[in-house]
Amino acid sequence: MDLEKTGQKRPSAGTWVSAFRLRTLPLSLSCIGMGGFLAAADHLSRWPVLLLCVLTTLFLQILSNLANDYGDTRHGADSQHREGPKRAVQAGQITPGQMKAAIIVFSLLSLVSGVVLLWVALGTSGLYLFLFFLLLGIGAIWAAIGYTNGGKPYGYAGLGDISVFFFFGWVGVLGTYFLQTERIFSELLLPASSLGFFSAAVLNVNNIRDIKSDELAGKRSVPVRLGALRARNYHWLLLLGGIVCAAVFVLVRENHTLWPWLFLGSLPMLLYNGREVKRRQTPAELDPLLKQMAMSTLLFVVLLGIGLLLDRA
Repeated sequence: MDLEKTGQKRPSAGTWVSAFRLRTLPLSLSCIGMGGFLAAADHLSRWPVLLLCVLTTLFLQILSNLANDYGDTRHGADSQHREGPKRAVQAGQITPGQMKAAIIVFSLLSLVSGVVLLWVALGTSGLYLFLFFLLLGIGAIWAAIGYTNGGKPYGYAGLGDISVFFFFGWVGVLGTYFLQTERIFSELLLPASSLGFFSAAVLNVNNIRDIKSDELAGKRSVPVRLGALRARNYHWLLLLGGIVCAAVFVLVRENHTLWPWLFLGSLPMLLYNGREVKRRQTPAELDPLLKQMAMSTLLFVVLLGIGLLLDRA
């Protein structure tokens, strides 16, 4: 099928919303929420900065989803062999040209929103900080596009987990905290790493589900490299890594009460996810676990955040 010659009519709003893959947004907002809770617990939250962090992250996540739709179709990961949900370009609902235009639009929206965020957060007082975060933002845009696009997309080399850990964990959490407070502490790497591990776990479920089509397309994701069984064991390591980092954070932090341990309330959902990823075999069975893992991460953030707030109340 010649994708350039199909679906020439303008896609409907519903088609674009579907291509945005809204079910991925709770995960992207979790890292911002964690940074926001940490700042609020220190009584240093700045709502305009936090809301701009949310807006910029939403643009980046949608950009990533659109770029993956385009890139995976072009490189063959989204083909008739793919057993997960059909993508818009693959299905002919949006042409490659239309998708490329949307990628450009959301790249610009991400950049403009990020610059406004840095201006509101830092003003003119920190030129070097402004440039540093601007480079991070440009790096995030590149990471969103380069995962499945270009001559050598890094997602096809199995480096997606590292990128997700870095941007969803360290950059998302620590960046949101610093832009509100203009300070940072080494102990904050622990909750940031928890978000990195859990975000990589969501990607791992996705890649286990698509392991057959990815292998056929030459996409050497971590599950393709490890094999299905080891990828499921690796999933447990990601979950345990996130839980351990959170526990160590609570232990080393100067707490006044037991409230920060409230995050343990998310353990049943996280453990359920690990068990079901191990048990379920077909793509159709695995697909709901992506949303379940994303919502488990969001619950973890909310419970830990509320616990930190109550501890400092």
